[in-house]
Amino acid sequence: MKKILILVFLFIFIIPIIFCLGFYLGKEKEKFYQPPKEIDLSLFWQTWHILHEKFPDKERLDVEKMIQGAISGMVESLNDPNTVFFTPEKTEDFKKSMKGEFEGVGMQIDKKDDIIKIIAPIKETPAYRAGLKAGDKIIKIDNVLTNNMTAEEAVTLIRGPKGSEVILLIFREQWGENREFKIRRELIKVPSLSWELLNENIAHLRIYHFIERTEDEFNITINEILASPAEKIILDLRNNPGGYLNIAKNISGWFLERGQIIVIKDFGQNKEQIVYRSHGPSRLLKYPIVVLINEGSASGSEILAGALRDNRNIKIIGEKSFGKGSIQELVKLKEGASLKITMANWLTPNEKLITNQGLNPDIIVEMTEEDIAQNRDPQLEKAIEIINKIK
Repeated sequence: MKKILILVFLFIFIIPIIFCLGFYLGKEKEKFYQPPKEIDLSLFWQTWHILHEKFPDKERLDVEKMIQGAISGMVESLNDPNTVFFTPEKTEDFKKSMKGEFEGVGMQIDKKDDIIKIIAPIKETPAYRAGLKAGDKIIKIDNVLTNNMTAEEAVTLIRGPKGSEVILLIFREQWGENREFKIRRELIKVPSLSWELLNENIAHLRIYHFIERTEDEFNITINEILASPAEKIILDLRNNPGGYLNIAKNISGWFLERGQIIVIKDFGQNKEQIVYRSHGPSRLLKYPIVVLINEGSASGSEILAGALRDNRNIKIIGEKSFGKGSIQELVKLKEGASLKITMANWLTPNEKLITNQGLNPDIIVEMTEEDIAQNRDPQLEKAIEIINKIK
């Protein structure tokens, strides 16, 4: 009898209260997403109804695609090439690329000065073997002009099933003309890092990307270097387009003292900055270091290079970096879609803006077409020369 009374009490009093509370919270959440009353959406709905009323091919009126197209247009109106709406399919593609594996030609691209440019070809990929370089401008993709594309739209066109082909029309300053490249797509496995011992005492450490597995592989590699005869390190960040910030920050901690500033997140408009500091383990402080960069060095690699120069006065050698210092956050949306949105800019520890500025090397060494053809590396040669002078 007692159990029956308890159940009756639950059904009459407690459960309705929980239901009402849940309904209230649901309504509150729903209210959060309602547009302000002063926003007039009548033009949108007028266009929507006219399309459904008058457009002759009713099968092409895909409601989901129309909504996604409207959202994409809203985001593109901000004129920020790094703020992009991803459909569920594009969200999955983006996540796969950050894991280090996708089907395409193997290069990182971005939009700069309203032009789709190659940040860096990935070593030993179709793009790399075809001779594409950091800084090359992509004029057309399969006869489609890129001048009104976002970087993500260009990526979608360039990627495709392995074995298929894509035709790229490329402009390079040294050529003074456009050249066409027909490239066969492959399964691309993005390398993380590599190292070799030079001149018996110099560790040439090359980090290609800050992807998911980079930190684990870096920790293994550093233990190998620490156990080797290496007494100095050339940190090679050429053609490293960046990746995950946390991985770049954690790797920076190996080179810096605890508490030293790695990077500053600047929100603009007199908002309070966020300062990210090294948490160690600081095990590479004893090593003389020089850093190599070029036009393909962007984002996380610019953060790491800037932190080493500002904190330890480490020399940077090579060519001016790409200048991608804006911060994007991937926000999950309904039904598997997402929004990659610019939320701030990175500043080096000395408060130098990276966005559209890049890092100027302390010692400029250019890589010419002839150097590439003859398999010469004057930038690495200069790095060896400089580091050998450091005691």
